[in-house]
Amino acid sequence: MIIVGKTVESYRIALEGEISRWNGFIRALRKDDREAFEEMMDMGRGFASEAGNATNPILFEPFIMSILLAQQKRILTLEKKLGIKQYVAGIPEPEQAQEN
Repeated sequence: MIIVGKTVESYRIALEGEISRWNGFIRALRKDDREAFEEMMDMGRGFASEAGNATNPILFEPFIMSILLAQQKRILTLEKKLGIKQYVAGIPEPEQAQEN
């Protein structure tokens, strides 16, 4: 018997398997924490196509990056709505730079 290739499961299928492994943790959470956790899982699912293109053998890393990206987008949206200026950490704001 000759094996020509190997089929690799899609990122989305692998991701759902990873999420299902967290079921015990999810069940132990209080209701409001469970809702927040489920929202994070949805954030991770939201970039599944992009994460699947990362060709990273470690499933958890692109999943966490997807959640971080969704969180950052949410922060930026809120900052814009609140009129908050955004500065990169470690770089002084213009008023602070003039004082030095």
